[in-house]
Amino acid sequence: MKRAIVLFFINIIMMTSCHQEKSEKLNIAVAANMQFAIKELAKKFTDQTTIECDLIISSSGKLTAQIIEGAPFDVFVSADMKYPMALYNNALTESQPRIYAYGKLVLWSMVESISSSINLLEKKEINHIALANPKTAPYGSATIEVLKHFDIYDEIKNKLVFGESVAQVNQFVISRAAEIGFTAKSVLLSSELKDKGNWIDLDATTYSPIEQGVVILKNTTHPKEAKQFYDFLFSKEGKEILKDFGYDVNKN
Repeated sequence: MKRAIVLFFINIIMMTSCHQEKSEKLNIAVAANMQFAIKELAKKFTDQTTIECDLIISSSGKLTAQIIEGAPFDVFVSADMKYPMALYNNALTESQPRIYAYGKLVLWSMVESISSSINLLEKKEINHIALANPKTAPYGSATIEVLKHFDIYDEIKNKLVFGESVAQVNQFVISRAAEIGFTAKSVLLSSELKDKGNWIDLDATTYSPIEQGVVILKNTTHPKEAKQFYDFLFSKEGKEILKDFGYDVNKN
């Protein structure tokens, strides 16, 4: 009788353990410019593999700091190569980062009377210009490059309003806390924000290429699943999704 009871409880523990293992999700740290594209990528990936994804979205710099502090992420989808390379150099990744996409910077406004343009930034009707923090967000540093390229940075620097990430920049523009802002093209090609406000592409020669890199983290508890997601990002279907959101991708 005692043996039967012991076996019963062992079976319960094993069943519970299996259930917990199946319910675990792949933790993916994602740069904010990818906030909409990554949802589509994760959905397609889950549909194909049944592996669920938990998306943690923030600036690349803040996510890197969290990873260094031991955050339990499996994959890091960055907005540049600098941050994942720093993790690689600190032996925190399975391999060197690989470019999965090239980001595009745009200038966007939700104010109906404003027609987005670089020349407008110096005008008196513009009091607040939103951009991501260049210290932690690659799209922010690209924005500073654009402003310096057009030799207007010193003229307008007092108008600049810094968001923690591209996601916060979007909030500033949508709420009209800033009349205009620099954000990722992928944001404005999403179903949520498509045809909202007016925006222009910025000449890619006015800022350094936004080479976005991905790495599998060494402390992943789901190495097989992490590799599956990593491979999906570079698959034909993954690349098509990225292109739909305005990113350039390598052909091979």
